[in-house]
Amino acid sequence: ERIDALPTHAVVRRGIGYVPEDRQIFPTLTVRQNLELGLKRPGKFGRWNFTDVFRLFPNLDARQNTAAGVLSGGEQQMLTMCRTLMGDPELILIDEPTEGLAPKLVEQVGVLLEEIARRGVSVLLVEQKLTIALRISSRLYVMGHGRIVFEGTPAELQANAAMRQEWLEV
Repeated sequence: ERIDALPTHAVVRRGIGYVPEDRQIFPTLTVRQNLELGLKRPGKFGRWNFTDVFRLFPNLDARQNTAAGVLSGGEQQMLTMCRTLMGDPELILIDEPTEGLAPKLVEQVGVLLEEIARRGVSVLLVEQKLTIALRISSRLYVMGHGRIVFEGTPAELQANAAMRQEWLEV
């Protein structure tokens, strides 16, 4: 079913969530208010609730009454991912979640991605950090020059030295 012409709310109702690369938080609203906006219906939680996201990201818990615009870039990225999860998607599209993040936050994002998959949510991840993609993926696609140049499992990619050398290594 094509969804590219559908309004955002119709895509969300089909169980698809999106985490944009540029975060797109609501800067004047608090962390908690940003999270509440992710809910499909006020007060109705699915697989994710405030306790879950605050357990995974204690920084958000400590700053839940803070305006989101004053958060660090890493905290804004965490907030964006968690806001999307509050809508209880079946599929979540995540674009470059670790870009520009400190190593500690990259690790937290990796833990969150593993938890998302553990809870039965399918993840379509666009990521340049190969270690994260290899760790959480069951299937990989490598794109080069606008086309798919590899499709397979992480083990198959690891075993394909020529592919890695040509497309992934410097």
